[in-house]
Amino acid sequence: MGTRSLAGSPRSVPSAAATFPVRRSLPGGTGRSSTRTVEVPGRGRVVVQRFSGPPGAPTVVLLHGWTATADLNWREAYRPLSRHFHVVAFDHHGHGRGVRSREPFRLEHCADDVAAIADALGVRRLIVAGYSMGGPIASLVWRRHPELVDGLVLCATSCHFGGSPTRRALFTLLGGGASLSANRHLRAFGRLPATAWSKRLERRGCDAGLIEQGLAHDWTRVLEAGAAIGRFDSRAWAGTIDVPTAVVTTLGDQVVPTDHQLELADLVPDAIVHRVPGGHTACVAATGHFSSEVVAACRAVARRVVTRGVGHGVRGIDSLAA
Repeated sequence: MGTRSLAGSPRSVPSAAATFPVRRSLPGGTGRSSTRTVEVPGRGRVVVQRFSGPPGAPTVVLLHGWTATADLNWREAYRPLSRHFHVVAFDHHGHGRGVRSREPFRLEHCADDVAAIADALGVRRLIVAGYSMGGPIASLVWRRHPELVDGLVLCATSCHFGGSPTRRALFTLLGGGASLSANRHLRAFGRLPATAWSKRLERRGCDAGLIEQGLAHDWTRVLEAGAAIGRFDSRAWAGTIDVPTAVVTTLGDQVVPTDHQLELADLVPDAIVHRVPGGHTACVAATGHFSSEVVAACRAVARRVVTRGVGHGVRGIDSLAA
């Protein structure tokens, strides 16, 4: 499977990393965290967070969902995961402190960004965990960079998102909205989703730092991301995934229906299913249900990696013991 060149010459723009404040200590963090800016060749800069785990532990990279950021999606899981794994998290193209590029948003480009960031950090093997939109990106990391991926943890996600005619129409509208917001005469359109997004987070009681991250979105790219999700369909190749995989399903999900999530689990050979009560925002709930299941899923995948002997240098089995 060929990959897009990471060293090409796509047009890039200044990253939000240059102006967005870096938070050194995050709720749910372990205290053993670091933040650095990574230059993705030909794409731009991205702020990458690392949380240290036990010596020799496997590395898990966390890929967030559409319109979210790594902190909004995963901050409840940072501390629990870092008890067993080294953890890497960052924002995707156009989201929060992610890459800023004039290239249109592509899920494949996000997958290549994961590989470039791993290379910059000196990480040779990963367990890739993706939530919602992060699920397709995680699967594409496996497809485009199989030498990098030891296992997958796919959360609240699907092998396709179009579904009904209504949903297909919605994704088509997102593509049209992206075109409008990219037009310099219609830039005000791009501010409308930012306002709605921030008000929604305020109603949910999110802190000002997370809301500020959302306001840093490049909403043209975010709307393009929504359209890209609508086009994604891995049903033709999900059955060829050959690394240990867990599917974490949200049982009350009306955004990515639970039956679509279970369809993905049925397609991926030997996928383990973990079930979480709650809807599509279960990841931000303070109940701990989501984070505990994500930890269990990552540990189960890591144990299977070690048992199968497919990992390259995967150690830290003591941190994975029940």
